[in-house]
Amino acid sequence: MPGNRPSRLRDVSDTEHESATAPAPGPTLEAEEELHERRRQALALVRKFGDPVLKSRASEVTEFGPELGAEAERMIAVMHDALGIGLAATQLGVMRRMLVFQAGPDSDPRGIVNPTVEWSSEDALTAEEGCLSLPGIVVDVERPLHARVAALDTAGEPLLIEASGLEARVLQHEIDHLDGALILDRTLREQRRAAMGALRAGESFSPEMLDPDYRPPDDQAEDEDQEPSARPIER
Repeated sequence: MPGNRPSRLRDVSDTEHESATAPAPGPTLEAEEELHERRRQALALVRKFGDPVLKSRASEVTEFGPELGAEAERMIAVMHDALGIGLAATQLGVMRRMLVFQAGPDSDPRGIVNPTVEWSSEDALTAEEGCLSLPGIVVDVERPLHARVAALDTAGEPLLIEASGLEARVLQHEIDHLDGALILDRTLREQRRAAMGALRAGESFSPEMLDPDYRPPDDQAEDEDQEPSARPIER
């Protein structure tokens, strides 16, 4: 993680696993093309900036059972194919208070219903966040480091999640979606204005672009001894 820059939310697929003896072989060109196509199809299902559903509050879920469980599994499949770590039902145009998340490669994907933040810590951290509904946009968002989330599972059984770090951030991000709030509503005014302009122009934005000394990557000569910059991650 570079310097004092805020950390960017890592996608599950962006975490590299190295063998203790030798690095795992990279994916073949055919596998990469298949991954790209699956992501393209998944992202086509996600509602994008400007869709009024993203600014609407979802309704409480009152009916539980196998159909709701199947819907959660479908959402998890879309999340995985889109290379995301969280997805709210409203992002698929479904006005139910339901979300799915997987905050790390070692955790299991979960679907939860009617989530509410019961408690959050005074300790907070500013980190860069992206969103599947805002292609190419990354902004700084300050959120509590710890949160307690009360919810139900898809069978209607109560859950209490004590979340910290990335998991807490992902849950708060997705609950915002269910309340009709986006990361644009949580960031600094200057970044929000710049991100909105980029969205309207069909361009990308990240906070470092506001630095007077910023140069686009194509204009930057890569030092041979320096690790190449990471690709911006969308959520």
